Amino acid sequence: MLKRVLVTVFGLCCLVGQVAAQETKPAAPAAPPQTPGTTQPLRVRVDLVNVLMSVTDKKNRTVIDMTKDDLHVFEDGKLQSVRYFSRETDLPLRIAILIDTSSSVRDRLRFEQEAAIDFLTTTIRRGKDLALVVGFDVSPQLIQDYTDNNEKLAAAIRGLEAGGVTSLYDAMYFTSKEKLYWFPPPEPYLRRVMIIVSDGQDNQSEHTREEALAMAQRAEVTIFTISTNRTGSEARGDKVLRYLAKQTGGQAFFPFEASELGADFQQIARELRSQYSLAYVSTNPAHDGSFRNISIEPVDKTLHVRAKTGYFAPSQ
Repeated sequence: MLKRVLVTVFGLCCLVGQVAAQETKPAAPAAPPQTPGTTQPLRVRVDLVNVLMSVTDKKNRTVIDMTKDDLHVFEDGKLQSVRYFSRETDLPLRIAILIDTSSSVRDRLRFEQEAAIDFLTTTIRRGKDLALVVGFDVSPQLIQDYTDNNEKLAAAIRGLEAGGVTSLYDAMYFTSKEKLYWFPPPEPYLRRVMIIVSDGQDNQSEHTREEALAMAQRAEVTIFTISTNRTGSEARGDKVLRYLAKQTGGQAFFPFEASELGADFQQIARELRSQYSLAYVSTNPAHDGSFRNISIEPVDKTLHVRAKTGYFAPSQ
C-alpha cells in the first residue's frame, strides 16, 4: 500500500501577544517578527509502497523463512531497494464477503452460506477484526455492515435469497469505494480482503470490469474468488474470477463439489495469517496518479510469489 509517512520535527515556539482587550482598552501590540531562534514544524513526506505477498514452493506449501535478500522487486522494470520486510501473522483484518444471489446460483446458495459462516466464525477475532456482507443480483446490497459479531454476520448471510441477474462489477466497485478505501492509510495497517462467491458472469453492472478492478486496487484490496461453476469445464466467468484474484495478489478457487467450499474458505483463512509485508520508496518520485506495475522475483526460481501486480501513484 502506498503510505504517506509524515515526520514532524517540533521546535520551541515563542508565545507572543496578549488576549485582545475590551473596546475601552487599547488594542494589544502586534506580534514581533519571528526571530532566528523560533522554528516552525517541518514536514517531510516519504512515499512508501507497501506490498503484502504469499510465497509457496513447487508443492504449493507455504514458505515461512524468507528474507528481503531472497527477493528482487521491480517497479515498471526498474529494480527497487526494499526498506522494510517482515512476516505478517497478526494484522487486523477487514473482510468483505460478496455473495452472488442471482438465480444462477440458486441450487448451491445454501452450501455457500454455511461455508461462509464457518469461515467467519473461525477467522474473526473480537475487538480486532471486522467483516461485512454484501449480496448482489440486480444491484449490490449491504446486508450487514462492519461488525465483529459472528451471530449478526451469520444471520445476514442466512437471510440471503437467490433471484435476478448478476451485477458483480457494481458490487466490487461499491464495496471497494464505500467500505474498503481509506486515505490516508490507517495505523496500524489493515489487511483489506474481498471474498467473492460467484460464477463471475456479470450481465447487469453499470461499471466495467476494469473500473471495478481499478477501484479495488486504489483501495489496496486483495481479492479471493470462489467459483460456483459446477460444470467441470472452465467458463468465461471463471476466467474473470481468476483475473481479478491474480491482479490483486489473491487466489481463485474452483471447487467442483459444494462440499469442497469449506476447505477453500479455510485455505483463505490460513493464507491471511501467513504472509509477508515489504515496503520500498519508489525510484519514480512523480505524483502523477499513474498506475505502476510491480513484479517480485524470488532468487530461488522454484518458489512462487503471489502479490498485487501494481498500484496507483499519488496524484499530488
